[in-house]
Amino acid sequence: MKNISRRQFVRTTSAAMGAVTVPLILPSCGPNSKKRPNDKITMGFIGMGIQNRFLLRGFISHEKIRVLAVCDVDTTRRELARNYVDSFYEQNLEGEMPAKCLASSDFMELINNDEIDAISIATPDHWHAYQTIAALRAGKDVYCEKPLTHNIHEAIEVMKAVDKYNRVLQTGSMQRSMPEFRLACELVRGGAIGKIDQVFCNFGVPGVPCDLPEEEMEPGLDWDMWIGPGPMRPYSSVLSPRGMHDHFPHWRNYKEYGGGMVCDFGAHHLDIAQWGLGMDDSGPVKVTPPKDPEAVTGAVLTYANGITVTQKNLDRAAVIFEGSKGIVTVDRSKFELILEDELICSYRKQWDEPKEPEETLENALAIAEEAVPEEQKLRLYKSDNHLVDFIKCVQTREKPITSEQVGARSAICCHLMNQAYYNHSEFEWDPDRLRLAKGSGSPEWLTRDYREPWVV
Repeated sequence: MKNISRRQFVRTTSAAMGAVTVPLILPSCGPNSKKRPNDKITMGFIGMGIQNRFLLRGFISHEKIRVLAVCDVDTTRRELARNYVDSFYEQNLEGEMPAKCLASSDFMELINNDEIDAISIATPDHWHAYQTIAALRAGKDVYCEKPLTHNIHEAIEVMKAVDKYNRVLQTGSMQRSMPEFRLACELVRGGAIGKIDQVFCNFGVPGVPCDLPEEEMEPGLDWDMWIGPGPMRPYSSVLSPRGMHDHFPHWRNYKEYGGGMVCDFGAHHLDIAQWGLGMDDSGPVKVTPPKDPEAVTGAVLTYANGITVTQKNLDRAAVIFEGSKGIVTVDRSKFELILEDELICSYRKQWDEPKEPEETLENALAIAEEAVPEEQKLRLYKSDNHLVDFIKCVQTREKPITSEQVGARSAICCHLMNQAYYNHSEFEWDPDRLRLAKGSGSPEWLTRDYREPWVV
């Protein structure tokens, strides 16, 4: 092996993991905090694929965070993450250095580590609930990626566990920390577009059964641990690409391990529908499949007030709220407001087209706010940074912007919609009791068969 200098090694590792972000500023913690203002929050990271590498870069650069451990079932990902952490602290800390980063293939080694305060979980969906509940039980606060759970039963159990163990949980539905989505929901909730008639969400197809062919297993991957609670099957690089891949793996397309795009981007966009409709502590009461049993769009969630949320292929939009007085259309870096048939503002970020200096998302949002009367300017929880919001709430012990109630109930919306596709059946849901309405649907739709010992 060619010898390289420490400077070259650090440069190579940092490039593979991504650029280090600028440290973020956080106020001192409040009087009810379990930590003193000068204490650090120690963290461990489970699942070092592309998403947790992004989260690691964000968390580690914050002055209040110290990363102590990483976990992955793939040796290459695990070791590169460990090297990144050690190199980051060697370059950026003066004085007392933290101990060398622990790297493990067993997530319980992180969860049972008394030196760790909080866990970031970005494993495939079928692992979320088991690892989250185990961490909560061990006294850890948890940042878990969306969708929060693989099924409805797990969503209910996670909500119970947060209450039982009195912990803080943030779901990775980052759109709630983006100004365009917050303003869209503020306008809807404040009545700017009148009585809401219907909502449309765009996110893609439901999950499908996994039928991938077997591939030869290379050394360095604990495949049994990757499978975990899911059904055992032969190895496929589609499910778990080896080493430091630079894409989001396609395990999310298969119902055994994910929930298709209904759970993947549906967890983002249905979450915004829930927020805009003021349904964070509730949900739909009826679920209707499309008329065509082969269709993969068109399922409908109906709420008790008659408002419908429909999955629909939309032109350059994530969520559309339609009201009696106007329409709000929103996506990432895209926003449009129509009031009384008049276009108030429209901004769509085009990466390949030049823009005038005044044509920015910020200006579009300001124009939208200016057009709305003061009495319709409702203000929602404001988070400008999803990770900082979690850190703040770990200190103050308050509920973060996408708490377990938000994350679990938005995930339930995804799972309900998927069941409409999987079973092509209309059924009713009781959002207060978190169960199927009497005589509706089947209890087996709410859970899965777990592989021992990973039972939720």
